[in-house]
Amino acid sequence: MKDWKLTLAEDGISPESVPKRTLASGARMPVVGMGTFGSDTYSGEVVAAAVIEAATLGYRHFDCASVYGNEALIGEALRIVEAGGVPREELWVTSKVWNDMHGEGDVIKSCKQSLGDLQLDYLDLYLVHWPFPNFHPKGCSGDYHNPNAKPYIHAAYMKVWAQMEELVRRGLVRAIGTSNMTAAKMKLVLRDCKVKPAANEMEIHPHLQQAELFNFMTDNGIQPIGFCPLGSPSRPERDRTPADTVDTEDPVILKIADRLGVHPAVVCLMWAVKRGEVTIPFAVKRTQLLSNLKAAVENPLTPDDMQAIARIDKNCRLIKGQVFLWREGLSWEDLWDLDGVIKQ
Repeated sequence: MKDWKLTLAEDGISPESVPKRTLASGARMPVVGMGTFGSDTYSGEVVAAAVIEAATLGYRHFDCASVYGNEALIGEALRIVEAGGVPREELWVTSKVWNDMHGEGDVIKSCKQSLGDLQLDYLDLYLVHWPFPNFHPKGCSGDYHNPNAKPYIHAAYMKVWAQMEELVRRGLVRAIGTSNMTAAKMKLVLRDCKVKPAANEMEIHPHLQQAELFNFMTDNGIQPIGFCPLGSPSRPERDRTPADTVDTEDPVILKIADRLGVHPAVVCLMWAVKRGEVTIPFAVKRTQLLSNLKAAVENPLTPDDMQAIARIDKNCRLIKGQVFLWREGLSWEDLWDLDGVIKQ
């Protein structure tokens, strides 16, 4: 491996040409990253191999999480990438603390575990994966209920956040943020935190644009990171319902894709980048990895295109989170504070 040199593929994208978003901390985050949540469909070995492939195509941003179960294999891939000549400072690696590690000292323990698995000295961004200490077994059905599940308890969350802040002080992470947060919950965090969240990872795609929440985050200097940017065609079965819509089959998306001569998925990513978010599509196939990254640098969407896509929002949430509900009689909508009130 010591003689191996990572060279940019002839058809790859120069990492320097990929736009970046500047976080409140001053760190600059590439607008397109490779998501690594493929554990329900692809083995860790396949995802790790895709990380190396992605690096040869110009990716420098990788979005990971402990719950994905593949960080140790991704760490081996990142070690190969660095040994191939990519300096650590050119990489952006995100990870997340899972819901069963919200206890005192557990956040720091989880972060150190991710650092060890990923073979890194620090993370560029570390997120609280969900604002609940509720978790579910891998492969559970959509009606799974954890009898120990709890609602959002702000005092408990701030104890988690205090540990996140400690990670910054120790130099183990460069920035901290949230995931799957609502405006109602974030208002409380902003009121009580010492270190403001740098980013919030949230489901965003043309059929779930979350414009109000998106604007709330940007107005408060919090960078939105959009997951499921293509409408998550490979999401777990438990997250599928008959009412779900398909972004890449929307007539507006199809018309724009036909005009530009690209796959409809590329239009979704172009929209995300032009809108101002960071987007983290998951892919393991070379053609998809390359087209996803090209969306960041080859973006011919017009103002009329953006307006047309803005009109197709269907408020169709795909990752509903119903497995995190804490008592009978609630529906998944109660997780998302739709009326601005945190459900208890």
